[in-house]
Amino acid sequence: MGGIKASSSVRRQEVSTLADAAVMIEEETITTSPQQRKRELRPRRQKTAIMHSSSPETTPGELPSSPQLRRSNRNLKRASNRSVEDSEQSKPKPKKRKVKYTESAPVSIEVTKNTRKVRVRKPEPPVVYDIPDVERKESTFQGRLGYACLNTVLRNKRPSREAVFCSRTCRIQSIKKYGLDWVKDLGRQNMQDMLQLIEWNEQNNIRFMRISSEMFPFASHETYGYSLDYCAALLTEVGTLANTYGHRLTTHPGQFTQLGSPRENVVRASIRELEYHCQMLDLMGIGPDGVMIIHGGGVYGDKEATLQRIRKTIEDLPQRVRNRLVLENDELCYNAADLLPLCSELLIPLVFDYHHDNINPSPGLPPAAIIEQANKIFAIRGIRPKQHLSEPRVGAVSIMERRAHADRCQSLPADLPDDMGELFIGYPRNQAKDKEQAVLHLYRIYNLHPVVYDSLRPPSKIQTTETKGRKSTRRKKREIAGNPDVSDV
Repeated sequence: MGGIKASSSVRRQEVSTLADAAVMIEEETITTSPQQRKRELRPRRQKTAIMHSSSPETTPGELPSSPQLRRSNRNLKRASNRSVEDSEQSKPKPKKRKVKYTESAPVSIEVTKNTRKVRVRKPEPPVVYDIPDVERKESTFQGRLGYACLNTVLRNKRPSREAVFCSRTCRIQSIKKYGLDWVKDLGRQNMQDMLQLIEWNEQNNIRFMRISSEMFPFASHETYGYSLDYCAALLTEVGTLANTYGHRLTTHPGQFTQLGSPRENVVRASIRELEYHCQMLDLMGIGPDGVMIIHGGGVYGDKEATLQRIRKTIEDLPQRVRNRLVLENDELCYNAADLLPLCSELLIPLVFDYHHDNINPSPGLPPAAIIEQANKIFAIRGIRPKQHLSEPRVGAVSIMERRAHADRCQSLPADLPDDMGELFIGYPRNQAKDKEQAVLHLYRIYNLHPVVYDSLRPPSKIQTTETKGRKSTRRKKREIAGNPDVSDV
């Protein structure tokens, strides 16, 4: 009996201890927020061992039959699960990184610590363009049409890593950061893309093109300039391809090429720019038809004195540079009548620009007479003649608005000779934005050559009359001086 009483007292003591623990846990759960209690009541995925006190009279894992004890064990289980959940939430989440594969279709991959999930991007459906019809016209022109620098079809290819263009450039700060070899590699990539561009032109019956002046960035710079000999093999390959197809390649040095500037450093920089373009054409093996076109530049307050400086600079040029030099009339400073006497004296050919002549005409000298005189100089020099064609945008009224060129030309000029060698459509920087599309547009209008339909793109529906270039401050200065009515030209 004594032993039985002792064991009974032990059970009562154990029950009392577990009951007190259950009451303490219940009080603790009451103090928790409703959100926490709701989370605790959710079923747990991970099994947790039931915790209870053992005694000599009970075996491990045996549950007391008292309802209060069962309730206390449930509370213990919830407390254990809550501690496990808090520890799991405190663990840092694995970082995800994306890896792109360039072989076949673009692939986006999410990599975690334990899993690797691959998402394959669906290929985009081909774009179907709505090409409008054109108004058919007749012409006896038998020459070739060309465009400048950029091919919009190849440039806008997607994905962008497949885009083809020849005007990769940079800033001087990038040269300081990455070094000269990095800049030279940009030029190598530009020239490499010329191979694809020439092939595309051949497939689309375009055999006349102007090379970008940014082909080799900063090659003529006084401090960061460099020779093109490092790329001689690739230049030769591109030139050989162009000559094999019978394509004509020309250049147009930048607007900062000012042979008549009163500042000697500007003239020296202009000569370096011409020498850079000349070396590029020479290494490509381009013949005398590969000319370099420049404008007269600014008048610097005295047009006649500036023309004399231009004459002196041209006479002092290296002969190989002078052999490729060609002048062009512009829309602001020098019309064809201003340049023809100089061109006839020095036997420098003149490229006649129809659009510029429309804005800045030559008094008493119609386009037909200008073309006749200019072609005589071309014939003496043994160079195939060329002209420039573009049109002002619809709705342009003022001179500044008329300077903005339309994306495409709608007709060939009436004064265009049938035997004119090449007619260049547009301008390298801010006119004929449609580039090769402007050429294909005229092909369709006049049925000059067969057109590959897949190469056609629709014209832009909205064309602004803004020049999109750097604005002159002369008008503002005149308004401040109280004379706002003076013309911009």
